[in-house]
Amino acid sequence: MIATIIGTGLIGGSLAITLKEKGVAERIIGVDQDEAHLQRAVELNIIDEGATLEEAMQRADLIVLAIPVDAVLKVLPGLMDKVRPGQVIMDVGSTKEKILQLVAGHPNRGRFVAAHPMAGTEYSGPDAAVRNLFMHKTMVLCDVKNSDEDALELVENMVDQLQMRTVYMNAEEHDLHTAYVSHISHITSFALALTVLKKEKESGRIFELASGGFESTVRLAKSSPDMWVPIFKHNRNNVLDVLEEHINQLQQMKSLLEEEDYDTFYKLIQKSNKIRKILK
Repeated sequence: MIATIIGTGLIGGSLAITLKEKGVAERIIGVDQDEAHLQRAVELNIIDEGATLEEAMQRADLIVLAIPVDAVLKVLPGLMDKVRPGQVIMDVGSTKEKILQLVAGHPNRGRFVAAHPMAGTEYSGPDAAVRNLFMHKTMVLCDVKNSDEDALELVENMVDQLQMRTVYMNAEEHDLHTAYVSHISHITSFALALTVLKKEKESGRIFELASGGFESTVRLAKSSPDMWVPIFKHNRNNVLDVLEEHINQLQQMKSLLEEEDYDTFYKLIQKSNKIRKILK
């Protein structure tokens, strides 16, 4: 199989590495609007060659869109118009509802598989690509009833080769739950970083005193705005919903501190500890 990866950064690059190492793809063609990224991906042996979108589309059996959601919405319609029988297009975007609305009713809708690997780091670009990024993580496949059987089978087999768990959802369900478990984590991390940068004027003190707890909490604030602003934009309603609840929880903690009600604060933290039973 020849795979075209559109977007040679963290997710696309890591996927390219694994597809090649697992023997799922015999050749990887990279496409990237950033020529420097494309050259770097070749230097790192992440891809076998770079090409234009048109050339890569013609030669590929599988086309993977590993670019920000805004870019997916621009590129995908043209790919759907040109996809041939036997070719498969998949995206790996973090929101799904608007992408699937875009392709709904397209005569080639069956050649598209909507996917979201629940994996990543705070880094970006080809140098951020790592092997085994997806191992033992979850791949969400959305609205699979609208994908052709052979297209879905190709992606499912690829997921198995990546040693990932497969979860099936509809687009609305996916966007709701990712707002709860992924998107709120990032927006909170961005806010915490801004809070510390505002209050702590001496950057050296942040570096000297930052403990493991702070580093792990604020780590996601290193993530690229090119990726995350489109996610917040396209999952706006769900993010606003969970953000409102998060602000309510913070306000409650603030009030308890103001009132010096440490017994209730203790019980509140005890309640939060129940997450241990879910995340071990």
